[in-house]
Amino acid sequence: MRWIWIDKFVEFESGRRAVAVKNLTLAEEHLHDHFPGYPVMPASLMIEGMAQTAGILVGEARDFSEKVILAKVKLARFEGVARPGEQLRFETVIESITPEGATTSGKILCDGRPLGQVDIMFSHIDQNMSGLNFPQENFVFTDEFRNLLTTYQVRRREGV
Repeated sequence: MRWIWIDKFVEFESGRRAVAVKNLTLAEEHLHDHFPGYPVMPASLMIEGMAQTAGILVGEARDFSEKVILAKVKLARFEGVARPGEQLRFETVIESITPEGATTSGKILCDGRPLGQVDIMFSHIDQNMSGLNFPQENFVFTDEFRNLLTTYQVRRREGV
């Protein structure tokens, strides 16, 4: 994963819920490109931040053994904008998880005020019914990425 849209996890309850934050700064070029002269965080990148927060939660619930990919954004609703100097807070919970995938619901806060809601469906692609064959190695949660998760204090369960 080359683009990480969260800075850190501030809460993480295995298999249940996670909270991550993203601090917005004027140094981020994408804030200036969305609306020239009016730097704001694009909604698509806030959805990605939620997808990363929720996807890591879903992956950790299965000990990072599944290839977890975003299957569908069920709902994305925003009620404002996020600007440089503000902090986004991604709060997500697992609504359901099965061998085939998971559904999550989440809300986004900006400096403590409600900003949006994002509900996502994920697929465990090795368990899907498409009949397609995927590589054996976990190209979603690579060793490099899992090492990065230790920075966020998201660790695999003991013995796994």
